[in-house]
Amino acid sequence: MAESYSEGRTRDGEYQEQFLNDKTLRRLGATIAGLFTLGVGGLVAVIIFTQVDFDLFREIIYPQFVEAFLRVLGIVLVGSLLSVTAGVIVGLGRVSNTRFTNAVATGYVEFFRGTPLLFQLLVIFTGIPAFWPPGQFPISEWAIPTAIIGLTLNHAAYVGEAVRGGIDAVPDGQMEAARSLGMSYVQGMREVVLPQAWRNALAAIGNDQVILVKDTSLLTVIAVPELISAFRNVNSATFDPWTPIILVAIAYLMITIPLGKVVSHLETRSDWGGDRR
Repeated sequence: MAESYSEGRTRDGEYQEQFLNDKTLRRLGATIAGLFTLGVGGLVAVIIFTQVDFDLFREIIYPQFVEAFLRVLGIVLVGSLLSVTAGVIVGLGRVSNTRFTNAVATGYVEFFRGTPLLFQLLVIFTGIPAFWPPGQFPISEWAIPTAIIGLTLNHAAYVGEAVRGGIDAVPDGQMEAARSLGMSYVQGMREVVLPQAWRNALAAIGNDQVILVKDTSLLTVIAVPELISAFRNVNSATFDPWTPIILVAIAYLMITIPLGKVVSHLETRSDWGGDRR
């Protein structure tokens, strides 16, 4: 009985190995990818050739969408720079041996990761001016500063966690070796640990910056004239959703695709043991 059961299991295993070999899996993957590409490509072609008004496309691309695109790009550049800088500080606070510093950094991360970005934007946009008497808030154009502050504070929490994870992935022996060479803790962190932690965290940080780009779509709620606002204005005036939608998609991809390429290039450059091409 046991021998027949064992023989049956052996035959099943041989059948699975014959069916799930490398060649079959490659063909299956290529088939699925091909069907998906055909489906998506066909849908996009139908939308472009049956739903998009090319006269309207040329009419609205400038100045409405060009200005909105440049505004989003400026917010992204400033927000990315500030969020990465602040995130490194938060990450260092998360690995600090000082209990108070660690607790503050942990509380910061928990709050900004645990509450929605839209909530944070509304708190900054409506809450801060409330400290002044009505009509006396000193900044007249508060929407764009709110956008930069909100995106920076929110994404610094995620970058900080990526940096903390990158530092934790560096073996403890690296700092011990740095200290044995006479470096201080700060020198060892700056010269030895952080360069390796940056390499470990780069993919997560890059992914977060792509998310930051897409998070700018929430800024329409606080009256920032960005891409979604431009879409809503055109759609409400023409009742044509697909023409502005295509423009919005193109505009976001013009930022996210180059950003992804830059992150991939930086990952390749920082892969010290890899084969650089």
